[in-house]
Amino acid sequence: MATILPFKAIRPTQDKVAHVVSKSYQGYSRRELNTILEFNPFSFLHVINPGYKFSKNVKGKERFQLVHNRYLEFLEDSVFLKDAKDSFYLYEITSPHFTCSGLFCSTSVADYQNDVIKKHEDTLQLREALFAEYLETVKFNAEPVLMTYPDNPVISGILEKEQQKVPEYLFTTTDRVTHRLWLISGKQAVTSLRTAFSQIASLYIADGHHRSASSNLLAENSKKDNANHTGKEPYNFFMSYLIPDSQIRIFEFNRMVKGLNGLSKEEFLIKLDAMFRIENQGNMLYKPSKKHHFSMYLDGDFYSLYLRKKVYHFSDPLSELDTQILFKTVLEPILGINDLRKDKRIQYCHGKHNTIKMKDEIDKGRFTVGFGLVPITIQEIKAIADAGLVMPPKSTYIEPKLRSGLAIYEL
Repeated sequence: MATILPFKAIRPTQDKVAHVVSKSYQGYSRRELNTILEFNPFSFLHVINPGYKFSKNVKGKERFQLVHNRYLEFLEDSVFLKDAKDSFYLYEITSPHFTCSGLFCSTSVADYQNDVIKKHEDTLQLREALFAEYLETVKFNAEPVLMTYPDNPVISGILEKEQQKVPEYLFTTTDRVTHRLWLISGKQAVTSLRTAFSQIASLYIADGHHRSASSNLLAENSKKDNANHTGKEPYNFFMSYLIPDSQIRIFEFNRMVKGLNGLSKEEFLIKLDAMFRIENQGNMLYKPSKKHHFSMYLDGDFYSLYLRKKVYHFSDPLSELDTQILFKTVLEPILGINDLRKDKRIQYCHGKHNTIKMKDEIDKGRFTVGFGLVPITIQEIKAIADAGLVMPPKSTYIEPKLRSGLAIYEL
């Protein structure tokens, strides 16, 4: 059963929160990043890009230590304050097209180890070790792991009651997203939430597999180094943001490939015909409409590809996943792409307009062929996780994407 705990968050002051919170630095262009760093002294980007202060590009251990130093400065300057009480933090995100409400809390490394917190992606050991070292040096966790849980009327009832109160934060960012945050520190509400989540069998990682794996590694290393380890130390937990299954948004990643592995267009289509019923849809934008149905853009035309189910064997939840089907029927056997992470011939695009982007990239000659998929569902993700299987890389693009610096968990 799932264990969640309240914690004393480090948070921006009310008057500065809109200036502090930031997207991941990877979500900004270089020009945007430099503009924010130059004109907004309160942006959390100063903490995670500490070399800007010295006009120097810093990496590795030097960067980790400078991140810690910038964090201390934000505390010293009272940009950040630490809450006096352990709390859960109810955070609502509202955009013109999307609303979700979830809970910042600390989740248990023991639950991660015991498969109460379920995974569906592989992690790279080098990245795990690097981020664990980062956490050990900076002494805080500013990016929560996004997890889902089954819709639960008891939990939703508690959260809806809390949302009737005046929020601690209410601000809108320049991307027209409105943010509200409530502190839940009352004994009855905290106990009720902990009890309700203790009845939930599993939490599912939606985004943040490397962050959770690194927190697990940090806990194991810290336990070895602590002769007085009790299991209650902050390193035994990590910050998560929990939302019900119904509020997560999942987009597809389309695939774009350079070259046809030495095949002519006609030879390629003939090989595809063994596994798919192929129909030319012309040059108008075309997207697949259902599971096991793909679109393809090649040489100025869109094609629909319908899987021939009589010649494809379904053996487990992974074999039914469209990203796996495309890999096993096209990318690997026909196009010769064996490693979806490292092969430089393949790239991925996501989002609402990814079909247009895919077409443009191929029309410009940067890629030869592109494949469109329908989004994977949360039910498919959970089936993969429950079976202990791993999805192919870039199978899902998941929202919400959370801001950094809104709530920080100290280690």
